[in-house]
Order: sequence, then structure tokens, then C-alpha cells
Amino acid sequence: MKTILLQPLDLSIAASLVIVDIGLSIALRLRLHRQIALAAARMVVQLVMIGYVLKFVFALDSPIATSVIVMLMVLVAAREVAARPDRSLIHGQNYLIGLVSVAGAATLASVFALITAIRPDPWFDPHYAIPLVGIILGSVLNAGSIALDGVLGGMEAAQPGIEARLMLGHSYWAAMASLIRGSIRRGMLPIINQMSAAGIITLPGIMTGQILAGLDPIEAVKYQILLMFLLSGASGLVAVAVAYAAAWRLTDHRQRLRLDHLR
Repeated sequence: MKTILLQPLDLSIAASLVIVDIGLSIALRLRLHRQIALAAARMVVQLVMIGYVLKFVFALDSPIATSVIVMLMVLVAAREVAARPDRSLIHGQNYLIGLVSVAGAATLASVFALITAIRPDPWFDPHYAIPLVGIILGSVLNAGSIALDGVLGGMEAAQPGIEARLMLGHSYWAAMASLIRGSIRRGMLPIINQMSAAGIITLPGIMTGQILAGLDPIEAVKYQILLMFLLSGASGLVAVAVAYAAAWRLTDHRQRLRLDHLR
């Protein structure tokens, strides 16, 4: 199968669909036309920039350059995890929780895949490592931010029940168990839905891209199954880590509920 290379004219034709959205926004007074135009322009600039950066990094084929790109991606993902919840912990602890959890889950899942299933030579080959870390970070970011918001945002509604159990002599972790479990469940639901829909309702983006690039559909399916397993594992790890870390920062050595740590 011949790979079809897209030209600037092809992209310009596709951009006409965005212009349709802008026209609809103006006609229906949705007041979204500026946001749509800005988002589209920002997306194009960001993707072109990362395309040139990756081309340069791939040419270097250096573990140092690969590590720098991966660390930057992890830092941005950790910031998103910390910033998305409506409430936050004092002293920037949202970011610390996001950074440790995201870095740990993404590193574990990526290294596991690179040294066991994919096995590139060398194992840090940027052609494999950077895209793999990127797709894992996308799933980890969603799971972590939802789980963190579940604990911090759900604290107001859960506070009376938690304090009642503490007064009855329950331990802090027993009193928090329901809120923590609910937050972890919420964090894992997106990847569960994604796995359930894959292949029947939707064709995942990675698989579609590989098929369009000329890869045999069966080989594309194998890669997609591998990625789904990695995303599931990483999402579960980060949801658990974030939920328990946030709960840990809301207590002290006397197992009191410290809402003064929350803003």
C-alpha cells in the first residue's frame, strides 16, 4: 500500500470545516467563533513546532535529548493534573502530588513496554519512547485529574460523614475509604469506557493513523491492544496514587481531618 502524503492544499481544504463552525457560531450567536479560530491556530502552531522538534531529536538519537523531551512532557502533564480540580491543597501540594504520581506511573508503564513488548534497539529509541510516553501521559492526565478532583472537590459533601465516623472512633483511613474509592472509580471510568468502545463503536486514533500510514490492519490492532493495556495499567496506578496522596495531605499525625490544608 502506498503512503499518501498530505500537501498544504489538502490541509487547507480540511480547514474549511473549521470555517463552517465559525460561520455557525456567528449565525447562531454562540459567541464561540473567536475561541474556535484561536484554538485551531494554536493547534496548528503547536503541532508544527513539535513536529520540527521531534525531527531534530530523532536525528540526534541521544538518550539525553530523549530524556529532556520526556521530562518536559511529564512536567506539563503534572501541571494539568494539579490545575484542573476546582480546589487545591496549600503550598502547591497539588503539583507535587501530580508530578510524583504522573512521573511514576508513566515511567513504569513506558519502561515496562519498551523492555518487554516493543524492545527497540536501543531501548530508549526516541521514535518509540517519545510517542509511547505521550499517549500514556494523555490517559494518565485524565485519570489523575479526575481522581484528585474527586477527593478535593468531594470533601465538602463528605465532611459531615467523615467527621461523624471519626467521632465514633473509626480511623482516618476508614472514614475516608468511601470518598477515596469513589474518586478512584471516577478516575478509571474513562479508560474503561475507551476499552469497551474500541473496535466496535470507535477505531482508536493510533490504530487509525497506522492504517492510514500503510501498516497492515492486524499489526495495527496488535499495537492498539498493547497500548490499551498500558493505558489501563497506568491510569489505575495514577488514580490510586493521587487519591491516597491527596487524602494523606488532609490529615496529620493525630488522624484529624485538616480542612485548613485545603483552599
